[in-house]
Amino acid sequence: MKNLSVGKDKAEICTRLDTIRFDSARRWGKMTPHQMICHLCDAFRGPLGERSIAPVMGVRGRTLLRWFALSTPIPWPHGLTTTPEVNQQIGGTSPVEFGTDVQELRRLLDLFTQSPRKFSWEPHPIFLEMTESQWMRWGYLHMDHHFRQFGA
Repeated sequence: MKNLSVGKDKAEICTRLDTIRFDSARRWGKMTPHQMICHLCDAFRGPLGERSIAPVMGVRGRTLLRWFALSTPIPWPHGLTTTPEVNQQIGGTSPVEFGTDVQELRRLLDLFTQSPRKFSWEPHPIFLEMTESQWMRWGYLHMDHHFRQFGA
C-alpha cells in the first residue's frame, strides 16, 4: 500500500501536485483548487503541532474506522465533512497567493516525512493516536483523495 515514507510514492504525490493549477476543474465537492491546497496544509499542520485541531466527539468504532480508511483499497468517499479548523470556508487558513501556498504545502510535506522525525505526532481528530506508519499512509491517502478531486 502506498504511503509517504516510500520514496517513489512521495515522488508520485509531488509530481501530481505539480499538475494542480489555480483553475483546475473540480470533479466533486465545494473547494477550489487553492482552498484544497490550504486545506492540505492545515491538515498537515495538525499532526505536526503547528495547528490545534479539536478531536471529533462521539465517533464510534474509531479503531475499526481507522483500519477501514487506512487498510482497504476502497477510495475515500466524496463529500465527507471535515473539522472547522481545516475547512477553508469556516476556520481554516484562507488562501493568499497560489504559488506561495503550494510551496508551503511542499515545506509541510517535507517536514511531515523527514527522518529522523523532530516532533511528536499530535492526535488525529477522528482516529486519535496513530503510529508513524499510519500517519504516512493517511498523508498519502488524504493527498490522493484531494488530487483526484481535481483530476491530478
